[in-house]
Parts: sequence; structure tokens; C-alpha cells
Amino acid sequence: MAEKAPLKKNGQSRPNGSNGKPHGVRKMFELHFNFNLKNLFVGWFIAFLLVSMVGRLGGTDRTLPEKPLSTVIADVKEGTVEKIEVDEGRLVVQYKGGERVTSRKESQESLFKLLESSGVDPKKTEIQVKDVTSGQIWLNLLSNVLPVVLTVIFFLFLFRQARGAQDNIFSFGQSKARIFAKDLPKVTFADVAGVDEAKKELEEVVDFLKNPNKYKALGARTPKGVILVGPSGTGKTMLAKAMAGEAKTAFYSIAGSEFMEMLVGVGAARVRDLFAQAKKNAPSIIFIDEIDAIGRMRSVGIMGGHDEREQTLNQILVEMDGFEPNTTVLIVAATNRGDLLDPALLRPGRFDRRVVLDLPDMAGRKDILAIHAKGKPFVTGLNWDKVAKRTVGFSGADLENMLNEAAILAARLGKKEIDYKDIEEAATKVKLGPEKKRLQSDLDRKMTAYHEAGHAVVNYYSPNLDPVHRVSIVSRGMALGYTMAPPEKDRLHETKSRLIEEIAMTMGGRAAEQLIFHEMTSGAANDIDQATRIARYMVMEFGMSDLGPINFGPHMDITEWGKQYMEQSTISQEMQGKIDVEVKKLLDEGYKKAAELLKKYRKKLDAIAEELIKKETLEGEEFAVLMGGLKTRIN
Repeated sequence: MAEKAPLKKNGQSRPNGSNGKPHGVRKMFELHFNFNLKNLFVGWFIAFLLVSMVGRLGGTDRTLPEKPLSTVIADVKEGTVEKIEVDEGRLVVQYKGGERVTSRKESQESLFKLLESSGVDPKKTEIQVKDVTSGQIWLNLLSNVLPVVLTVIFFLFLFRQARGAQDNIFSFGQSKARIFAKDLPKVTFADVAGVDEAKKELEEVVDFLKNPNKYKALGARTPKGVILVGPSGTGKTMLAKAMAGEAKTAFYSIAGSEFMEMLVGVGAARVRDLFAQAKKNAPSIIFIDEIDAIGRMRSVGIMGGHDEREQTLNQILVEMDGFEPNTTVLIVAATNRGDLLDPALLRPGRFDRRVVLDLPDMAGRKDILAIHAKGKPFVTGLNWDKVAKRTVGFSGADLENMLNEAAILAARLGKKEIDYKDIEEAATKVKLGPEKKRLQSDLDRKMTAYHEAGHAVVNYYSPNLDPVHRVSIVSRGMALGYTMAPPEKDRLHETKSRLIEEIAMTMGGRAAEQLIFHEMTSGAANDIDQATRIARYMVMEFGMSDLGPINFGPHMDITEWGKQYMEQSTISQEMQGKIDVEVKKLLDEGYKKAAELLKKYRKKLDAIAEELIKKETLEGEEFAVLMGGLKTRIN
């Protein structure tokens, strides 16, 4: 619980005594009662247990042996009975010798009259008659009524729990958007780095909400919506949180999937309710995360267009069009599949601005690292430029995870500060997974060593590729070994020569296996998949084949699977065959190049493989020494 600040009056704190409490103020006991159905049920259950315990404690005589009433009367007549306790129809008889027994009579009959009718003087023994008081009546009532009440409450409790799982039927159409409270800690634009262009766009939008008159004076209308598009982990949701922190307005946050429900029409109803709340509290911002869950292209599958998702999307389109021209309500949406969105969402007047977030460049990564490094002790003089260069291709989420893993590793090793080795290991772990010490036979280790050495040697003699950073036969993730050659700088273009060398390096493992063992293994499966993907991109999208500069493809697989049944393919069977031929030609060229290099530099291959078997891991500097010097590059 957060500590409360001292009470203030007229800007001054109340004077405190030596014990820290205000003079003349005594601390009183406070009782807080929370009357809900769960607490009521628990209370009734405890009461039932107490009543049961009282009943049992009060009925300890029920375990005594029982005698017929005639025998008891005969014993009274003989004078062996000391005392009789009468509890309606039940008798507890105590003999002079200390023995206690029970007996029974009719509740309406008097024990005195029974003894007199039997010729026994009632005065010969002590008779105590228990009075049935109001407390006993209530005890009996609770014992009979309480189980029924508890049963009813139990079923009401179960019904409420089940209803809560699917919501009250009358609240199905209510929006489930979360409203950001103004008093909660907020993320601001200062906490977001690596996406400067996107941040400027959103800062302008926030300024419009704060100062609408400045823009209205020039005839500018309120932007209806802003859509954030980019890969996962690039900061889309973080930017939305920053907007909530910067804008002094109502902020509604909801995921696209939260509009959907098992009942038809619920999504559209929730959209209407959400927009009604936003209009009521304008100026306001509505943030819809993962909008592709409801905003996909309509009527492209084999199903009809009258489904729940399309109704929800249609309602969003209607609500966005229904705004008044200068109503200060802004819709912000985020998705990592912008290619799937319905074109009607993206036209001007709905989502006016499309903000693309890409992986951060070197300067952006350095800024992101500076934000996430706060609160973590690093060694003095840590080269953050080197870390930024090492993490080409990392998203903001990857960088945050990397520094967190580095801190965990340093703590596990008992360090007081995080050094570059920890960061290097964490970066590898983020991309490839943790190390796995698998038991391998000598043959398996040798095969893995030659496989990875094949990748590394082909890379070394490919002038367009980045130098090898690390080679290892230590298993990570699903791979038995790995060869790392991360980009040294951000690359905006890919050349045909470099891509062919990339295919050759990827095929280097298979070529080494064939050269050394005259055999093929399943270890090259992922390599073949990667090489095939590169070759297919070269032919179908980049126009780097004899088929010429023709794009065959990203439009083929961006819509729903049912489109292939509704529309005829744009690629003929004959052309598909030619594409396959060109892809195979590129793969064969890459494999041939790898095989020639490994055959030519067989001694280098053997040296690297033997060293890997001994040490398991070679860093880039060690690899360069074995190869005879640093790699010569073209670019």
C-alpha cells in the first residue's frame, strides 16, 4: 500500500508529536465491511459450522446407552435412581452408583403422572425438567433452515460466477475499453526512442487536441484517425501509451479481438457504445490495438459477407464517417499486418494518416538502449556504439529483452555490474535461444563442426558478406550449431551478387557434408529453407532472373485463404513452371559456388572444424587468425 502524505492545511503540514502522530489525535479502530455475495456465503457457512458444533457440544449425552421406560420406572421404585433429567420426550437417568442411561417417553405425557400411575412416588427421586427457551428455539430453527438457505446461496453464487465469465446479458453491448486514469503514472514521448518520425506525427496530433482553435482558425479539420503500421516490437503500443500520457484528454484503449463475442451483433453494439462514450467526453482518443482482427478485407473468402467481423468493421466505418467535422475525437489504431486491412479503412476521412514504424537504425538503437539502461549498473566505459552496431535488425522490444537478459546473467554469475560479455551472450540468446548441452556422439560433433565450418569458410571468401562474428557447435534452440554473421551496418539495398553469395554461404553446410562424408544429413533442412526463400524472393519480387523485372507475387498470399477459390490465379501454370526453374537455377548456382570454395580451401575447412571440436565456440577474432587475417570486403 502506498504511504499517505501528511495532512496539509493552508499549505502547511500539521505539527507532529515525538511519535510522528498529530497531537491530540488518538488512533481509532476502523471496521470495514464488504457486503458482497461471496463474503455473505462464507459468513453463512461459518455460522452453519458453529451451529453444528454447538449442537454437538450440547448433545454429548446422546452417546449414552438406552433402557426401556418400564425398566427405569422399576429402578425408581427400588430406589436405585438418583436423578432424572427430562428434555421433552427424552430422559437422562443417573443411578446412585454413577451410571447414566437414556430413555424415552411420549412428549405429551408427564413423567410425574407416569410414575404415579405405576404406583411409584415421584418424590423418591430428583426430577429436573429442562425449559425450552427462545435461544433453544432459534437454535433449532437455524439447524433446520440454515442448510436450505446455504444451498440457495451456493447456487446463486455459481450462477453469478458463470454469468461473470460471459458477462451479464444486458451488458453484452457495452464497450470493454479501458479508460486511462489521470492520476496513474504515465508514459510520455520522452520514454519513446528510435521512431522519431512517427513521434513527430503523433506530437502534432496531440497538439491539435490540446489547442484545436489554433488549427480551426486556418480551416483545418480534426484528423479522423491515425494508423500505426510496423513489425512487432517496434513501439506501436508504446507510442499509443505516450499519447495517453501527453494528451490531457480521455483515452480509451481496447484490442480488436475484444469487440467480438459469441452473440451476433455484439461487436457492432460495442463499437456504438465506445464511440458514444468518446463523443460524450470529447476531446478524447480511442486506441484500437491489433485492428487487423476486425479490419481485414471484406468478402474475399468463400463465406458470405454477413458475418460478425464484417458487421463490426462496417459499424466502425459508419461511426468514423458520422463525426462532426470538428469533433475532437481521434481514433488511433495499430497493426503489424497493414497489407490485410480493408481499403475502406485507409481512405482519407477515416484513417487520414498512415504512420509506418520500421526497425530502428543505429542512432535509434542507441537511444533505445539509453532508455532501457536506466536503473541497471553497467561497467564504466561500456562502448554503446559497439552494442548498437552488434544489434542490427533488433527491434525495440528485442533490445529491452536483451538488456534484461544481460542483467539476469550478470546476477546469476554474482557480478555487481553488467559488462559487454553479458550483453553479447544476451543478444545471442534473444535471437537464437539459450545454450543446450546435448549429449552428442563423436561422429555427430564432427558432422556439426564441419557443417558450421563450411558456412564460415564460404562466408570468408565471399567479399560481399559481413564477416563472421561467432561460430559454435553448441546447440541453441532447435539448431545443433550456428554461424553468426550479423550486419555491420544498416543496409537499405540488396544486390544480386550479395544475395547469390548469401545462398552460397547458406548451402555451405550441405556442401561440406558432401565433401567430407560423401553423405547428406537432415541438419541442412533449415539452411535449404532459407536459401529457397531468398531465391524465390529474387525471382518473384526483385526481378533478378532471366524472366525479367516481373513481380509475381506478394499479392498472392496476403488475403484470406478462400480467395484462391473465388478468383482465378494471375500466374499461369506455364509461368509457375518457369519460376520454379529459375529458383532451382539460383540454388544450384549457390551450391556450386560453395562446393568449389570448400574444395579449393579444404585445409582451412579442416583447421576450423578441428578447432571447433576442441573449443566448441570460436569468436570472430579467433576465426580470422585461423583463416590468415581479417576478411577483405567489397562493401
